Amino acid sequence: MFGMFKKLGLAAALAMAPLAAIAGLGPLTDPDAVTQAQSAQEVIILDIRTGAAYETGHIPGAVPAPYGLFRGPAENPGELVAEDKMTEVLRRLGVSEDRPVVVVHQGSDQTDFGAAARVYWTLKSSGIKDLAILNGGMNAWEQAGKPVAKGAAEAVTPSTITVTYDPTWMATREDVQAIVDGKDSAELIDARPEAFWKGETKHAAASRPGTLPQSRYFTHDRWFGQSEPALIKPDLIRELAAQNGFKPGDRLVSFCNTGHWAATNWFALSEVAGIEGVRMYPESMVGWSNAGNEMANVPGLFQNLLNKITGKY
Repeated sequence: MFGMFKKLGLAAALAMAPLAAIAGLGPLTDPDAVTQAQSAQEVIILDIRTGAAYETGHIPGAVPAPYGLFRGPAENPGELVAEDKMTEVLRRLGVSEDRPVVVVHQGSDQTDFGAAARVYWTLKSSGIKDLAILNGGMNAWEQAGKPVAKGAAEAVTPSTITVTYDPTWMATREDVQAIVDGKDSAELIDARPEAFWKGETKHAAASRPGTLPQSRYFTHDRWFGQSEPALIKPDLIRELAAQNGFKPGDRLVSFCNTGHWAATNWFALSEVAGIEGVRMYPESMVGWSNAGNEMANVPGLFQNLLNKITGKY
């Protein structure tokens, strides 16, 4: 193999090698790997920040793809975007099944990472196989001294992709109901802070506070190092997964309020820890509570009134 590479020359060898092998992309990548990927093969960089942030400074060649394109309506933000609408979105962005994609967020904190994870989950469910998140986002890119472009985006050549969601990493409301009813042995994992799980606070769009019956919580922010809180830590993920009993073969369903924090837990356990049986419930507690389904840790009338008076929700 080395002899072949020597004869062909480095440029030809890079052209023949798979992108993931060249740049080490996926599921997490870094600025140097993205730079190498840009020079080795046509890669799509999706910048999921708002338009203003994009125009202030973005990775050269990045395509603006605001997070809202991958979210549901205000009354149920976690709701899965319909396949025909997602088809339109990805076509406009130039996304196709045969091109690697790097998702770029701001990299400001742990919650910000959830946006990148949700977009990654949506793209993977849409059939995109070569995927990565730029760990640390745009902040990491700038800290690495990489070039930054400003202003509006260049024109994008639309793709012809047609989205049909792969249900492998997705739990529907019916799937969750089967777990609650004891017909499915999968475990429900609440990615929200403890106060949400206990029913002491709730999302503004949720009809009631509380959590899914029989669930346990594992907050989304535990996968990040304290010294660099915006960077997700692969070694820490594997260590925490083992310490908390998450292991290969587990069947887990990650949820939160709107499938945002839950995407981080899904990403950590599925993509980094390598647990294949992890799914995410996209609409999470907002969709579940508004549908009037059974819940746990719902406060009584007096506590509910007190929580409202004290501004907890």
